[in-house]
Amino acid sequence: MVLSVLVANPKGGSGKSTLATNLAGYFANHGDKVMLGDVDRQQSSLNWLSRRPAALPGIHGWEISPGEPAKPPKGTGVVVLDSPAGLHGKRLNSLISRVDRILVPIQPSPFDMWASEEFFHQLLEEKAIRKNKVFLAVVGMRVDPRTRSARELEAFLRRHDVEVLSWLRDTQLYVQAAAQGLTLFDLPAGKVARDRAAWQAIVEWLRPSAREHWCDK
Repeated sequence: MVLSVLVANPKGGSGKSTLATNLAGYFANHGDKVMLGDVDRQQSSLNWLSRRPAALPGIHGWEISPGEPAKPPKGTGVVVLDSPAGLHGKRLNSLISRVDRILVPIQPSPFDMWASEEFFHQLLEEKAIRKNKVFLAVVGMRVDPRTRSARELEAFLRRHDVEVLSWLRDTQLYVQAAAQGLTLFDLPAGKVARDRAAWQAIVEWLRPSAREHWCDK
């Protein structure tokens, strides 16, 4: 079965492309045929993909356009969709109909929380989510758990009763890797062990069998 994941947040700069590309990198490094779909006009994920070295595990680009088939090419194991800022209404509904998991990246700032408030309400009203046909969770991005803003974000998410899978710390590793078309999972394990550990809950939520295949390559 194909695992399909929508990475969505209405606010630009929330970490959507970082989350989407690293998810694609994780599954590619674990042997899946991965399609990285970019619904954003800026095409950040596909621009990143154009920089990816050919020697690394392959990730296939898939630009989602009106009129395209909803199903990925035959043989695909994982689809990750990177969505645009301001996603709502019919376009959001259309993307939800294509996936079985939604990940919302959110940063610990008042602006990100204000922008996400209505988005959470909209998602939780979606029939597919209410009937557990599509599952929703949150990933905290660029979080320092020692800060007041991190505690405020945690309280905000508790009020909305959404599952928080993990908190990814603020580190230049993501920026440095992205500039070369890489992900955390393409870097030497010893350099990124702490950060990879923060991803374990995310990939296990997406695919429970990932626990069996988690490795420190």
